[in-house]
Amino acid sequence: MGTIIPRKRRDGSTAYQAQLLIKRAGKILHREGRTFDRKQAAAAWLEKREIELAKPSALERIKATDPTLASVIDQYTEESIKQIGRTKAQVLRAIKTYDIANKPCSEITSADIVSFANQLVASVTPQTVGNYMSHLGSVFAIARPAWGYALDPTAMKDAFLVTRRLGVSSKSKERSRRPTLQELDKLMAHFGERQHRRPRSNPMQKIIAFAIFSTRRLEEITRLRWDDLDIKGRRVMVRDMKNPGEKIGNNIWVDLPREALQVIKSMPRIADEIFPFGTDAIGASFTRACQLLGIVDLHFHDLRHDGVSRLFEIGLNIPQVASVSGHKSWSSLKRYTHLRQTGDKFAKWKWLNLATATWKPRVGRDARG
Repeated sequence: MGTIIPRKRRDGSTAYQAQLLIKRAGKILHREGRTFDRKQAAAAWLEKREIELAKPSALERIKATDPTLASVIDQYTEESIKQIGRTKAQVLRAIKTYDIANKPCSEITSADIVSFANQLVASVTPQTVGNYMSHLGSVFAIARPAWGYALDPTAMKDAFLVTRRLGVSSKSKERSRRPTLQELDKLMAHFGERQHRRPRSNPMQKIIAFAIFSTRRLEEITRLRWDDLDIKGRRVMVRDMKNPGEKIGNNIWVDLPREALQVIKSMPRIADEIFPFGTDAIGASFTRACQLLGIVDLHFHDLRHDGVSRLFEIGLNIPQVASVSGHKSWSSLKRYTHLRQTGDKFAKWKWLNLATATWKPRVGRDARG
C-alpha cells in the first residue's frame, strides 16, 4: 500500500515522499520510497511499483539482492535476540522516515550518511545526532556478515569521522547536575500532597528517596524483585544492569545502604516487583512536578548522580561506592564525584521518616489514580 507525504525542504519548497509498504499476515515484507518535486510524479511512481511488485517472486528477488535500509532496520529489529531498548527502538523508527531509509543498501555511501546527519542537526543537537549515528551504526555492523546485504560498515565509519570533525555530531555531554535540599523539599512536599489527594497514585516520595540512597537508575528500580532481595546480606540483585558492552543477562548483586533498605521494608508485597510501577508514569510525573515547581534542568537520573556523590562525601572509598552503584571501573565512576562537601547532607533530612513509613496502597472505586 502506498502513501504520499509532503515535506517542507529547508529552502521552503515542498517535496513529496512516496512510500510503499507491503505487509502479509501483519508482517512487513518490503518497504521502499522515493522523493519527487511533484505530487503527480510521486503518484505515478507508486502505481508503477505496485504493479511491478505484484508480479510472481518479485519480492523474493528484491529481498535476496538489495533491500532498502528501512527493510534492513525492520529485519534487525525483528531478529535481534537481545532486547532493543526503548530509546534505540524509537531512534530506529525515526530513521525510517528520512530519505536515506528508502535507498537500496548498495547505493548508500558515506556522503549519504553525512547528508542524513546534516538533516538531523537542523532540528536536534549534535549530541542527539551522535546517538542516531551510533544506533544506525549497529545495523551497518551486522547487515553484511549476518545477511549478506551490501551495507558498507566502512561508509558508516567514514561518516562518523566526518560528522565529528565538522561538529555535526558529538558525544553526549556528561551531566553534573545534582538536586539541592531545597529542590528536594519542594518535590517531596508536592508528592506528599498529591498522595493525600490521590491515594492510588504512585508513592513518589519513596521512589525518589530510594533512587538517591540506592543510586539505582529508574528502569532498574522498577525491575527489582522480592525474590532477588537478600535482607540479611543487605543487598539486592539488579537484573539486566546497564553496561556499555552488554545488558541482557548482566545480573549484578549490589549493596543496599541502610536508608535504601528501610524504604524497601516499608513497601507491601503486592507483586513480584518491589516497586511495581511503570517507568513512563514515574518519569512523566517527576518531569511535570519539576516544571510546576519551577525546578530547572533536573532529570530523574540526576538523583543517581547525587546518591553516588553522597557516598564519597560520607567517606566511602572507590570499591565501597562501586559495590552500591554497580560500576565496574574507576573511569566510569569518577564522573559522579562532584563533591560539594564532606559529611552527609541527608543526616537530618526530614523526609526520610515519611519515605520509610509503611505504605498501604489504597484500592476501591472512590480512589483516583
